[in-house]
Amino acid sequence: MTFTLPDHWVWDFWLARDGDTHHMLFLQAPTSLGDPDLRHRNATVGHATSSDLRSWTVHGTVLEPTGGEAPDATATWTGSIVEAAAGWRMFYTGSRFLEPGRITNVETVLAATSDDLTEWVKDPGVVVAADPRWYETLAAGTWHEEAWRDPWVFADPDGDGWHMLVTARAVDGPGRDRGVVGHAWSPDLVRWEVRPPRSTAGAGFAHLEVPQVVQVEGRWVLVFSCDSAHLAGHREGERGGIWAVALDDPRGPYDVRRATLVAPENLYSGRIAEDADGRPVLLAFENVAADGAFIGTLSDPLPVRWDGDRLIVTEDVR
Repeated sequence: MTFTLPDHWVWDFWLARDGDTHHMLFLQAPTSLGDPDLRHRNATVGHATSSDLRSWTVHGTVLEPTGGEAPDATATWTGSIVEAAAGWRMFYTGSRFLEPGRITNVETVLAATSDDLTEWVKDPGVVVAADPRWYETLAAGTWHEEAWRDPWVFADPDGDGWHMLVTARAVDGPGRDRGVVGHAWSPDLVRWEVRPPRSTAGAGFAHLEVPQVVQVEGRWVLVFSCDSAHLAGHREGERGGIWAVALDDPRGPYDVRRATLVAPENLYSGRIAEDADGRPVLLAFENVAADGAFIGTLSDPLPVRWDGDRLIVTEDVR
């Protein structure tokens, strides 16, 4: 059954598997706010578990904003989880809105640790920010936010440390069409070196949100989301949603000019996982209804497969 909370909107989420148990961390905000657009500056992180990606047990809130002048002063946004020798590490987005009533904000990647995926402690020693040598920052005055969010962290296939992919914008490029997959590298999940982006501006996206690199049927794929309003350049006027592009190497570079639509934007923030039988499935949050109203629930898993070089969902998701 669709995952929903009675008094909260739910949207972006990320998964970790411990044995037969799937742990889901998700963004939530109270529906009492009235306006769903206000959820972004009121987001906290909730936790739920499942054995089948369909029936979920909710365990409450595990991460909240720090307040003050901290990088996560206003809200805690999307992240990812990896298992390391010292336990589990979550990398998440800290958001600091600069003024009430305006969307201007600065985004920073932060970290938290856990022994059991249930209790999380923020790690103040990990702060990864956009490097103005390669990435657009708020000081440039060219975009309404300093985009550096949605970290996806994975181990290098050859054992050379860890890679972090982030939603970012290039320091230069054709106007709105500067969306790129940002990149940082670490030898130990603590010390991070920001590196040039793994994709190039001008690919038709003002942003590439919630990037994920994962294997589907033995082939690597980059999955990300971009809604219709943030398609740019040659893609303007097309329909947005969840996108994917086949990869030869999970470390990139990523030719997102070749990306194709996997699901329209009534679904968003897609994540690939494996069900109990080892089959690849797509989960996403249910974004907008036919009348344009925000929904704010999570979908059941949808089977996916390759059709040539295109990743497709095998059920109707219109």
